[in-house]
Amino acid sequence: MRSMPGLIVIRPCDANEVREAWKVILQLQHKPAVLILTRQAVPTIDRSRYAAAAGLTRGAYVLADAAGADPEVILIGTGSEVSLCLEAYEQLSKEGVRARVVSMPSWELFDDQDSGYRDSVLPPHVKARVSVEQASDFGWTKYTGTDGHNIGIETFGASAPLKQLLKKFGFTAENVVAAARSQIARHRH
Repeated sequence: MRSMPGLIVIRPCDANEVREAWKVILQLQHKPAVLILTRQAVPTIDRSRYAAAAGLTRGAYVLADAAGADPEVILIGTGSEVSLCLEAYEQLSKEGVRARVVSMPSWELFDDQDSGYRDSVLPPHVKARVSVEQASDFGWTKYTGTDGHNIGIETFGASAPLKQLLKKFGFTAENVVAAARSQIARHRH
């Protein structure tokens, strides 16, 4: 997700977030915004099981969280990659790992929030973080820290069936889970 000065970029993860994104865009007064949608078939997230999409209005929000305790690792996704983070979250939860999934459709909207809100979504003391975006990982260290793990693509022009490309570039639940485990081990006190 690229940032351009003065431009609000919104990359929703499902139909619910698209609806919320339209509401945000309609309320913007003389501010340019771009709504980036995927060509991929993405699942509509079960909002009775996960947080409401209304969190999009703040740029990022806790979509799924560890029950009753601080998370050991935070998985941050945007757009179609959020469902991948949820898959990894489910696997980690079954293993007893306390994980949090943050849907971050807009860096700009999130950065405009007060520090209390930003810290409630991305607690500074939780250093184990993984971002997932099927684009360059440029800029993600702002949210994962310099020791975080950013899953992205640094090349252009790869051509193959989508499933092969996703596996080649590490966009699998297994790879996200492995990155999360590595982050937890690295930041364990």
